[in-house]
Amino acid sequence: MLHLRMIVPADRTEAVVGLIGSTVGTTHVVVLPGAARDPVGDVVMCDVAREAGDELLHELRELKLDRVGSIAVENIDLSMSERADRAEEDAPGEGADAVIWEQLAEATHEESTLSFTYLSFMLLATMIAACGVVLDNAILIVGAMAVGPEFGPLAGVCTAIVQRAPRLAVRSLVALLIGFVAAIAATTLFSLLMDWLDLFSESMLDGERPQTGFIWQPDPFSLVVALLAGAAGTLSLTSSKSGALVGVAISVTTVPAAANAAVALSYGEVGQTWGSIEQLLLNLAAIIVSGTVTLALQQKLWRTQRGKLKRRLRRG
Repeated sequence: MLHLRMIVPADRTEAVVGLIGSTVGTTHVVVLPGAARDPVGDVVMCDVAREAGDELLHELRELKLDRVGSIAVENIDLSMSERADRAEEDAPGEGADAVIWEQLAEATHEESTLSFTYLSFMLLATMIAACGVVLDNAILIVGAMAVGPEFGPLAGVCTAIVQRAPRLAVRSLVALLIGFVAAIAATTLFSLLMDWLDLFSESMLDGERPQTGFIWQPDPFSLVVALLAGAAGTLSLTSSKSGALVGVAISVTTVPAAANAAVALSYGEVGQTWGSIEQLLLNLAAIIVSGTVTLALQQKLWRTQRGKLKRRLRRG
């Protein structure tokens, strides 16, 4: 379930409480008159089943509560209440299938912002992957995949396409482009430094690499895996199964492909550089396509559930 905490102007409290009471799947309503100081108003709290949460948030924004007051939403990890159980039973659909679009937009906005932390993780992940490429070490490659932060901007692009949010799309694409360009440039310099220290060598890159050779040789399986990973990653962001995102992160060769391109570039290996870039672009495109399709299907399902909820309210 979700917990909502709202600051409501006194003249709108009755309307907000009435809306909560008429929404299927809500319970535990609390009103604290005059408790809020900034902005001044009443504090209204309630719990709502996740599958009814997006509809309630939509109606609260129709009341312009996000402008004249505030709406805070928290996930409830544990709720021991028969009323809460009944609220979840009354709400149409399953909580695991529900998409809180406002929450998704906020999450993708934060994860797709070009920041020092984002760039730091991107550079570090690519350098780790470079070590894995040269040493033909699959463990380092997996570690680099897990560290890479690129799925945030990818999810931002998918969300922007479905929600028709051009600003989010531009922000996400800028983060992706600058992130990978900076990572490849920095890792190229890192490779040259490691070569100067006699830790990297061209023979190590050109030698047999049974564990990591696939990184710069895209094939149909690369496309299939990227499509599946994009769908799985999107589902992990929109549902309560966020732990699955780690599995997605270590299944697609985006950061390793960038690392291989950088190391190959430092040695003038044009063939490997272009092969790695092709692998990178293929994976990025496949993730965006499958993620967008997954979100579009979820949006269609959400609209169907929303229609059921409205019909239930009219019958009630």
